[in-house]
Amino acid sequence: MTARDLVLAGVDIGTLTCRLLIARVTPDNHLQDLHGERRILRLGEGVARDRRLRDDAMARVIETLAEWRAVIARYRPEAEIAVATSAVRDATNREEFGRRVLEETGFAIEIIDGEEEARRTMLGIAAGLTGPSQDLLGLDIGGGSTELILARAGQSLIVRSMDVGVVRLTELALHGDPPSHSEREHAVSLMREALAAARPALGPLRGTALVGTAGTITTLAAMAQRLASYSRAQVHNYILNGATIEQLERDLFSRNREQRRGMAGLEAGREDVILAGTLILKTVMSELGFADCVVSDFGLREGVVIELAGRVRPKQI
Repeated sequence: MTARDLVLAGVDIGTLTCRLLIARVTPDNHLQDLHGERRILRLGEGVARDRRLRDDAMARVIETLAEWRAVIARYRPEAEIAVATSAVRDATNREEFGRRVLEETGFAIEIIDGEEEARRTMLGIAAGLTGPSQDLLGLDIGGGSTELILARAGQSLIVRSMDVGVVRLTELALHGDPPSHSEREHAVSLMREALAAARPALGPLRGTALVGTAGTITTLAAMAQRLASYSRAQVHNYILNGATIEQLERDLFSRNREQRRGMAGLEAGREDVILAGTLILKTVMSELGFADCVVSDFGLREGVVIELAGRVRPKQI
């Protein structure tokens, strides 16, 4: 039997954001979006400190998943998948959360570790790339962790997951509104420490392109262009250079949370964590020697759907 297109649904339950994608997947893993949503739900609030998911945070996610259950049903997908990342894998009450999600929404959550998260993220990034192929260093800045994914032709992926994400770094270091100079320096030192542990595994990076994915980087690309509303076409494959990032950093840190809410391109709900995200991106680029970063609107959400297609297709043959 010849492989055919599949309609599939994927949910990415992140530390800061939950994402839904319903897509038609061709046999060569081209994605046609049928429906997509993302909501900032802050599931990981307090996990860095307490190692537990808060009741109110779990309730927000469960309510959203219940809504998405009805949306998914309209498209009648052949299969679905829901994955959870840093906040859930770090929480001592993750089994309780998984049980509640299954009982109340019907989603059986797959909790993936940092390496598997990175592998599926690179699947998503690769699906959205245009232009000639080259060695890539994927950068996935999440809420609870940041993944570095080195993809070289003909070699296995090299993955390093660092326990420094935008929610975690904000909770650990950036308390002022706006944060003080010493708080900013503390945040950068934490990121440098995490990078120093990850750097040796990557080896020489000359000729490698840095490709960034997830909400921090796509938001910075929207802010750099002062977009009144988010546009995938204008954000995807946009180039963020060092000078632009430094200017955005100055603009962001010169304002308090309320003042940042009015900045063009800044997604509602990111007013506090965008500071940590900017510092993470700037530190990665400066410490690893990258002058710019290619922005990818494709990432883990797309990768989990492509991974699901690989599981379903053998059943067709």
